[in-house]
Amino acid sequence: MPEEKPSFAVASLAARYYRRNAAGVNGEMMDAAGTRSLSVVLPEGLDIRVLTAARRLKDDAIAEPVLLGSRPSLEAAAEAAGVCLDGIRTIAPLESPLLETYAEAYAGRRGLPLNAVRRIVKRPLLFAGMMVARGDAHTMVAGAATATTLVIQAGVLTVGLAEGVSTPSSYFLVTLPEFQGVRRKRFIYADCGLNITPTPPQLADIALAAAETARRLLEEEPRVAMLSFSTKGSANHPAVSRVREALAIARRRAPELNIDGEFQADAAIVPTVAARKVRVESSVAGRANVLVFPDLNSGNIAYKLTQYLAGAQAVGPLLQGFAKPISDLSRSASVEDIVAAAEICLRQVAPAG
Repeated sequence: MPEEKPSFAVASLAARYYRRNAAGVNGEMMDAAGTRSLSVVLPEGLDIRVLTAARRLKDDAIAEPVLLGSRPSLEAAAEAAGVCLDGIRTIAPLESPLLETYAEAYAGRRGLPLNAVRRIVKRPLLFAGMMVARGDAHTMVAGAATATTLVIQAGVLTVGLAEGVSTPSSYFLVTLPEFQGVRRKRFIYADCGLNITPTPPQLADIALAAAETARRLLEEEPRVAMLSFSTKGSANHPAVSRVREALAIARRRAPELNIDGEFQADAAIVPTVAARKVRVESSVAGRANVLVFPDLNSGNIAYKLTQYLAGAQAVGPLLQGFAKPISDLSRSASVEDIVAAAEICLRQVAPAG
């Protein structure tokens, strides 16, 4: 895992776009986020950016924010930041009756002594994760003042990974102004933030998690392209073999999924190129909306080139592969970044019932 976090880019305009223009079930879910009283727990409650984001989430009826921290400390920080806490729920983990409930649940699941677990669960990240795990909050957004490794560790220990997934990963939601005649064309790029050189099973995990992300964020079925410098055997190399093996694993695990490869990037997204390069029937070639990169080098380079050369909005990195949506942030995250992360995570919350 890289020590430095990629930047969380161009967030607020994209998030507002999703609320205004998204259609279908996912769009309705996003538009209804406020009326469904979806909640986001923010464990870094003393950070000025987090306090300001909580106020905006509340005032704009995006979500019900929950700030963690002692009330006196939060009030002092809010006063210094010029933020009013009226109407915003706050929880002091050390004083909350939920602490014992969470400690018992955590201890029972992991087979640990209750006294030791109390010391663990009182930490804001773990407490926030348990809120999400137990259904007392819909999502957690953290990382503005915490290392990525700690956010992911807290997520794994509390929320846990999605069924069948053993590798947490990240994605970018990339929106191009126009592509192939389609305005505001959106793609999922994965993994561009966490796994440096994933093994074939890890790459399969990334692909399946990205497909689930696409189901919740895009208004179309995922079509997953496993990218390489080779298209369907045009080159042979251990790096290509790794992608082919990952594809085979993903297909065994999700035979109903539209996933194919290995593809060069143009064969994955341009129909005319796919018609020349891909000589077999494919439901993905030339039509992919999920791009799975073979390593962090290619993923990180690709999203930044798309962002700056094509004028795309690139929102992320956001976490995926967890049983419930949670988000990491760059430590340079702005208020707008925090709000956008909360909005996109809440969009992935399954409708009640």
